[in-house]
Amino acid sequence: MGSYADEDVLLPNSVLGKAQLLLAAFESGADRLRLSELSRRSGVPKASAYRLARELVQWGLLDRHGETYELGIRLFHLGQRVPASAVLRTVARPLMADLFTRIRTAVHLAVLDGTHVLFLEKIAGEANVLTHSYVGGRLPASCTATGQMLLALAADGPERVAALADAGLPVLTPRSVTDPRVLAQRLSRAARQGYALEREGVRTGDASLAVPVALAGTEYAALSVTGPIAQVSVERHLSMLRAAADSIERGVAQKTKESPSYGAARAARTARTVRGPKPAGVRPAHAVS
Repeated sequence: MGSYADEDVLLPNSVLGKAQLLLAAFESGADRLRLSELSRRSGVPKASAYRLARELVQWGLLDRHGETYELGIRLFHLGQRVPASAVLRTVARPLMADLFTRIRTAVHLAVLDGTHVLFLEKIAGEANVLTHSYVGGRLPASCTATGQMLLALAADGPERVAALADAGLPVLTPRSVTDPRVLAQRLSRAARQGYALEREGVRTGDASLAVPVALAGTEYAALSVTGPIAQVSVERHLSMLRAAADSIERGVAQKTKESPSYGAARAARTARTVRGPKPAGVRPAHAVS
């Protein structure tokens, strides 16, 4: 995904226009960017980029860490006021809380953000706080069950996977996926089965199981449970996850007065066996050459 600066017609002279180009520079999925990279990606001259970045930091729209910048948490809070996101979280939270009371394992709701997953909601008890994940936080999609599930179904999945492969797959633990071909195999399996299971990709000793939540059009969120490997399993949690995902879909559709786009996600979730035939409507996995 290119930044808005890739199109000459979108190179404004106004301060506000240049500021949005700086923010759009993060659309490729980069977590942190140096000033020189911000300038290059946005097309804004370095001197202007420095002045604007400093103001964006003051407004909370960017955060500065040494020589690098990242998107500020205020952007996330503003994003939660967007009706679609607000409806999803409003519907999902009580269902996630109910799921947590039954399984006593952390429950996450996430969406794709470039080559990362962005956590929209999280329910966890004191025994499984999981400090590596938090509402508004991001993790590399290739390392997480939610990310692998969403990459497997994303309309622009091939481009995102290619961006991951070009940059080098992130390594969070010795078990993180580092081979693009292995990632492609996992995405193929996730698309076929309708769920993704990741063991120790983010933290040693933890596992996560995720299923898709079909939203409007071809958009998806992912619902997951995360906890110690011994406590997370397909046999124990998959049916409850799928039921919760179905309830979220129906609730969002009712709130927005739209029909849920079950499509591939619903077909995938109704797959009966791991080795069964590929459900109709599930797009092929994204191969990496």
